[in-house]
Amino acid sequence: MDAGLTALLGAAVGSLATLGSAMLTGRVAARSQFAQWQRQHRRDAYANYLAALYDRDIALDAVRDALRADHPDLREIDANMERFHAQARNVHRSAEFVILEGPQSVVQALYRAVHAADSLAEVMRRMVRDAHAGDTSRKVADLELAAEREHLSYQAVKVLRAAASDVLGYRRIRVP
Repeated sequence: MDAGLTALLGAAVGSLATLGSAMLTGRVAARSQFAQWQRQHRRDAYANYLAALYDRDIALDAVRDALRADHPDLREIDANMERFHAQARNVHRSAEFVILEGPQSVVQALYRAVHAADSLAEVMRRMVRDAHAGDTSRKVADLELAAEREHLSYQAVKVLRAAASDVLGYRRIRVP
């Protein structure tokens, strides 16, 4: 074989190998960038949801604190309930982004957290109705039930945080 032809074939094979390597590297880089983009969007959705949840819980704490009084101020309770409802809307709005970003493991944990929070809110709404009616017959039992459901809600949020951390690839931090 002629040396010129051999050099030409060698250059062609080298060029094809370089092109193939470049294409493979480009695909790997594109996949990596997409994964990073997706992780960032998920992280933002999860963080926004957890922040909205925190704000809603603070508003609900204000309602419960106002209800603990021997003679609760109904205007204060109603104002706190309005703040709670506004924060609850923010939580539901933020939840939609978590549902869109997924994955299913996080969405299932989100639904458990929503159910636990709704269960707590149900008790609080009953306590507000009772306060407006001047009925204190269930107050002590409902405060205990609210504390129990608040704990269950906290546990459900911990599970959600763990699921989100797993999806994002973060090492899990143990929280008591």
